[in-house]
Amino acid sequence: MATAQELSDFLTQVERRAFKQTVYAVRDDHAALDIVQDAMLKLAEKYPDRPVSEYPMLFQRILQNTMRDFWRRQKTRNLWTTLFSSFGSNDDDDDDRDPLEILSSEDTQDTPDTQVERSQTIAIIENALQALPARQREAFVLRYWEDMDVAETAAAMGCSQGSVKTHCSRAVRALAVILEKNGISKEVLGKSGVER
Repeated sequence: MATAQELSDFLTQVERRAFKQTVYAVRDDHAALDIVQDAMLKLAEKYPDRPVSEYPMLFQRILQNTMRDFWRRQKTRNLWTTLFSSFGSNDDDDDDRDPLEILSSEDTQDTPDTQVERSQTIAIIENALQALPARQREAFVLRYWEDMDVAETAAAMGCSQGSVKTHCSRAVRALAVILEKNGISKEVLGKSGVER
């Protein structure tokens, strides 16, 4: 069982990385901060009796679920906003009800071409990750997105370090093939702003 200090140390250690990961996913600093704080609170409230060794995987799952909840709420909110705006008044005085302004969630500093290219690249990468077997995907995300070392990843996954290396190697090869088939090279990733 973890002490309060161990829990606090763990949360301090993962906060920055979790925030970066979440900002990348939701593209909104304020929403990302809320999501990370919610995930941290859930870990502290629901799992204070777990050993510290279980925290990395628990926190990652909580964070992913909290992001999914955010996307569900956004999707529902956008649907209702669009529906209500279609029933809105046609008066010229009603300038506050522009649905394009309400629904706009992309960074306005990017050109439309850049935004489209980035969203297409991200969608291809997400689909490629989903195509991986679960253990390969888990190893890949923990090692390369969460920056865990081999020993930490092995502990989080409950397997040997050799298994982690095998899963990561296979995942990288499979992703490279999938991305290359879709015309995505390292240079494209860099230009789209999605390279780690």
